Order: sequence, then C-alpha cells, then structure tokens
Amino acid sequence: MQPYSELFKAGELVFAEGDAPTCAYLIEAGRIEISTTQLGEPRVLAELGPGMLLGEMAVLDDSTRTASARALTDCRLIPIDKAQFAERLANADPVVRALLMSQLTRYRSALARLTGEVDGSDPVLAAQPDDADAVDKIRLESELRAALERKELEVRLQPIEEIVSGRIAGYEALVRWQHPERGAVSPAEFIRLAEETSLIVPIGDYVLARVCDMLVEFRTRGRKPLPFIAANLSGRQIDDPGLVGRILDLLRARDLPPDRLKLEVTESLVMDHARIGDLIAHCHSVGMPVALDDFGTGYSNLGPLLTLNFDQIKLDASFIKALDRPRGVAMVGVIVGMARALDCDLVAEGVETREQREILHRLGCRYAQGWLVGKPQSLGDVLEH
Repeated sequence: MQPYSELFKAGELVFAEGDAPTCAYLIEAGRIEISTTQLGEPRVLAELGPGMLLGEMAVLDDSTRTASARALTDCRLIPIDKAQFAERLANADPVVRALLMSQLTRYRSALARLTGEVDGSDPVLAAQPDDADAVDKIRLESELRAALERKELEVRLQPIEEIVSGRIAGYEALVRWQHPERGAVSPAEFIRLAEETSLIVPIGDYVLARVCDMLVEFRTRGRKPLPFIAANLSGRQIDDPGLVGRILDLLRARDLPPDRLKLEVTESLVMDHARIGDLIAHCHSVGMPVALDDFGTGYSNLGPLLTLNFDQIKLDASFIKALDRPRGVAMVGVIVGMARALDCDLVAEGVETREQREILHRLGCRYAQGWLVGKPQSLGDVLEH
C-alpha cells in the first residue's frame, strides 16, 4: 500500500529554488531549512518543524519556487496536492481570500528585495475582480462599524393595519443606512455583511433600543392604545443567552409594557426547535410575544408549529401575490384557518392592492402589511400623520 507520507534523509533536498510547485507539505517529523541565494551567497531564511506547512506559497500563486528546502534531520512529510489548496481557496470567504493574497504579495515582494531581484508586475499578483470585491467588502464593513458608532443607522417603521377596524395596530422596525458617498445601501447587502461578522449583535441591540425609544415617543404623544413594534432577530442574537435580559432592561428603564415589543424569528431559523423553543418560553415568561416571520418562503414545515408556541404568523408576500388565482385564495384560506386553530394572529405581508385586502378581510385574516397600508417611514413622518 502506498504510504501517506514521504521520507527525506538528513541533507536531502526536498525542492530547489526555481522548481515547479507540484505540491506543498505538512511536516510530521524532523526539521527543514529554507534558504535562498542573495548576491550569489546562500542565506538561511527559516527553519521549520513538525506541524508547519512547507512550500505552500508557490502552490497558492502557482509560481516557481523562490527558495530551496533541505532536510536538516530525517523528516517525514505529508504531500498536499495543489488541487486541495485551489478548492479550499475557491470556497473561502472573499475577504479571507483577499487577505491571504495580500500577504502573499507582500511575501513575494520582500523576498524579491532580499534576493536583489527586480519586483516586476507579476500578473498572478495583480488585483483580480474578486479581490476588488473583497476589498470593497472590507471597506464597507469598516464604514458600517463607524455608522453604528455614530448612530447613523436609521430605524424606520412600516405600519401594520388591523383589517377589520382599519386602524394601525403596530409597526415593523426596519433598519436603513444612508451612506454619505454611496447613498442608500441595500439592507440585503449590509445586513448580510453584518450577519457574517459580530456586527449583527450590536446592530440588533441598537435597533431594539431605538424601538423602545419610539414606543416612549408614541406614549408621550398620547397614542392610545399604544401600538406594538416588531423587531427582527438574527441567529447570532438568538444564540446570545443575555438577549432577553437586555431587552427587559430596556423596557423597564422606560417603564414600557413587554407586550408592546414583538420579536420576529425568520422561518429559516426555526429548524433548531430546542433553541427557538427556549427563546419563546423565556419571552412568554415575561409577557413578550414572538412571531414567526416569512412563513412559506421555502423552509416551510408544519412541524415547528406543532411544538413552537408562536403568538403570530407572518405570511410571506408570495402568497398574497397568488390571491388573483382560486388556488391562491384557497391556500391562504387554509392558512388563516390553521392560524386561528393555533390561536395565532396572522399578518399578511406584501399587501399592495385593495382587492388583496378585501379578499384577506373576507377570509378572516387579522392584519395586513405592505405598500397599500404604508411604506417604511421615519418616526417623525409617522407621528405627523
């Protein structure tokens, strides 16, 4: 059977400067000396030992070896094929890939200066489109952090109508970012970026604090009954054991009833029944309602509704668009009946026409949300109207 590792005797050359990068190595045992030639004289660059990678730089940028490697002691090395690196690198986060290529460029440039070679414009090291996208992503993340620190993120309110009475019963809080140079940044872009990092947690806390301040403003203006405001939770927030405690602190500091803040969990997160069940139980123990958001968006599974005691179900806009067909009306009617049987309020999202609202009224859906009811607005605009 072919052994997994290769053996090199002390003094044996592993690869030489100028060789093609057929593979890299993981050093299992022994010591390896890395050397190059500077002004015609040999120069030792490094000594590597067990657990370290050898020759990976040339493999990563597919260039000839820029240094030689020789076994100082008997060594056992595990070859790592170029395809392994290429696949890992292709599947890596663009930001991680850009950082790696940046370090590789610096390494090549420093080595060229060390050996006295001219550091020309190697096309492999030239900026690639993916690298530019990654750099833009890094820049946007830094700017998002600054915007959060400066409180430049705006929380807007989209109204939710009680269909029977026609009154605005509550709102959904939606965060927006007006970039000073780029203009309005799509929420899909910056929220996704925040979710890839730890930023989503402080942004979530910022939104929750703003929502509580907005409820205070509604109370100060004499709005009765006090509307509810729904705020979306990310997976990272749900994983935070201190989340509900921090929310309670916000509410108590402002003397607000917990049932006026509604937490929304997207359907894609409810597959972890235990985690969401614990969140719902914790919220219910302090009187805070929880809604299932985007019901019917592709993760649909009635199983979670058997075990997770949601207070509200938000029906995805795709169902509302289908109300112009008999099957769509029948399907929404079934969902309305299911929500009623589960003692859940139903909110229809994406309501854009009077005909859609009339059908929802006839079917018995309690709430409507969408551009027919109102677009997301600043608190000032909401209070004026």
